Amino acid sequence: MSIVLYWHPMSSATPIANALVELGLPHERVTLDLQAGDQRRPEFLALNPNGKVPTVVVDGNPMFETLAIHFWLAGKYGVERGLWPKEDTPERLQAMSWATWAYVTYGAVLVRLQLSTQGDAALRSEVWAESARSGLDQLLALLDARLAAQPWMMGADYSLVDLIVGAVIGYSAYIGAPVASHPHVQAWLARVQARPSMQLKAD
Repeated sequence: MSIVLYWHPMSSATPIANALVELGLPHERVTLDLQAGDQRRPEFLALNPNGKVPTVVVDGNPMFETLAIHFWLAGKYGVERGLWPKEDTPERLQAMSWATWAYVTYGAVLVRLQLSTQGDAALRSEVWAESARSGLDQLLALLDARLAAQPWMMGADYSLVDLIVGAVIGYSAYIGAPVASHPHVQAWLARVQARPSMQLKAD
C-alpha cells in the first residue's frame, strides 16, 4: 500500500507524521510551503478542497481531516501492533471517545483561546481569553483525574490514544492552556513527547 502524507512541520499535520512513524509504516512525506501558497494550488485542492494539511493519499485516493486520518490509521494498522483496541470492545469505545473529546470538546475551547490571544485584533480579548482558560482548566481536571488512576490513557500501556490526545494537549500548553496546573497531565505529556516517534525533523 502506498501512503503519501502532505504536511508542514509544526502544523496540525505533525501528529499524523508522528503516528505513521509510531506505527512503523513506510510512507512518503511531501512538505508544502504554506507561506508560498502551495496548499491553494489546483493540484492540491483536487486532493483536499479545504486547502489544508494534513492530507493523506492512499493508493491514489485522498483523505483529509486529522481525526479521520487518525481513526483510519489506528483501525487498519494499530490493532495488530497493540496500539489501538480491537473492534467491538469497551476499550475501543473509550479510545474513540477520548480521541474525539480532545479534538472536538477540548478543541472547541482551545480555538476560543487561540482567537482571543492570537487572532485578528478585533477578536482579541483578555476577558474571552480568561474564560477560555477557565474552560480548559475544567476539562484538564477531568483528564488529570483519569491519569491519576493509570499511567496512560487506556491503562497500563501506551497507545495511539496517548499520541492523539497528547498532540492536542501539547499544543494547548504551547499557547497558554493551564496544563502545568495539573500534575498528572503534565507528567503524562512529558512521557508522550519523549517517545522517539515524536522527534521529527523537517524534510
